[in-house]
Amino acid sequence: MQPKESLSLDEIDLSDLDGFWTLPLEEREGAFATLRRERPIAFFAEPQLGFAPSGRGYYALTRYRDVVEASRHPEIYCSGRGSTSIPDLPPEFLEYYGGMINADDPRHARLRRIVSRAFTPKRLQALEGTVAAAARAIVDGVVEQGECDFVTDVASELPLRIICDMMGIPPSQYGFVLERTNIILGPGDPDLVAEREDIYGALLTAGAELGELVRELGRAREENPTDDVVSALVNAEIDGERLTFDELASFFILLVVAGNETTRNALSWSLVALDEHPEQRRVWAADFECVAPTAVEEIVRWATPVIQMRRTVTRDTTLSGQRLEEGDKVLLFYNSANRDEGVFEDPYLFDVRRPDNRHVGFGGFGPHYCLGAHLARREITVLWRELFRRVPGIHATAEPARLRSNFINGIKHLPCALTPA
Repeated sequence: MQPKESLSLDEIDLSDLDGFWTLPLEEREGAFATLRRERPIAFFAEPQLGFAPSGRGYYALTRYRDVVEASRHPEIYCSGRGSTSIPDLPPEFLEYYGGMINADDPRHARLRRIVSRAFTPKRLQALEGTVAAAARAIVDGVVEQGECDFVTDVASELPLRIICDMMGIPPSQYGFVLERTNIILGPGDPDLVAEREDIYGALLTAGAELGELVRELGRAREENPTDDVVSALVNAEIDGERLTFDELASFFILLVVAGNETTRNALSWSLVALDEHPEQRRVWAADFECVAPTAVEEIVRWATPVIQMRRTVTRDTTLSGQRLEEGDKVLLFYNSANRDEGVFEDPYLFDVRRPDNRHVGFGGFGPHYCLGAHLARREITVLWRELFRRVPGIHATAEPARLRSNFINGIKHLPCALTPA
């Protein structure tokens, strides 16, 4: 896919959810190429969301170097005023829908130190067999059908099962968890939250229900611990600190939303990418294990499941010649940074052997770098190993139905045909 620069600089509006964010992908990529070249730190009015007052606007960081610079300096570009929404939201939103990623040090460091117990090398190593078994079961469930919806039947199933299994959520609750996470990440899409609904109320309800689910589980594990992550978090102290039940609930919401949604969209876009680049499919299939590490990094760069995150300027500063004042909002557009021609050679080529792939698909290289990055890499690798082994000819049979969002680069549905080995 090559960018198509159909919009002039002054026609680009990154706050236009119904216009810009529904454009064909090549036109959207062309707009970001124009911004990187002509106005890399552009100012936009905030979108009108209806359930939150709009501020005066934000600066869009579209070049790689500026996104990385802001990521590495949280003392200047903070997350505590909100990282997952452009408007300023009430404190209960920041707590429910992000928790740790909507926090700065020392609270961020404290929470990350505790919840990192969920991602220790020993725990991730123990998950190897679980991930492989889940991938086999998912492919078993669709292989005889000859066709399926790759998003709902394959890509969304693996991370959902793994995260819920890690936390100790029973299989009977998987559908409940998936539905609530879709609401949280898709409030702008009428397929997920009906236009007539109270979006504010729908978001709060979804978060509250997920929170209560894990609070109940936490209380049970405090009395009768098992070997799941909830047990480890509610019964362990690190430097004399423990998670409260509210912090546990917030972490669970972050984990199921970020871990499920980002991995499933990376997987979904990977099928699109391999269809569009059959020569890259052949390269990977010919030497799967050798190519897998670079292929997975390229999938994450290519998909960039999280489009952007917000930071707020804590003091007057200058970034690449642009004067920023205390209180200014900046949006770190990871999708644009991952197509920066000054960093990536031929950035619109999907190259499964791309060397030195320093993408920001897991966030910039600062304290908010994705805690679950290694688990996501493992899930993508294991699922494609199983697909190449069982249905190497799998391919999409229709265009992806894209999520209407300026935050998540999502696919809602992707019909595919399954061609067994």
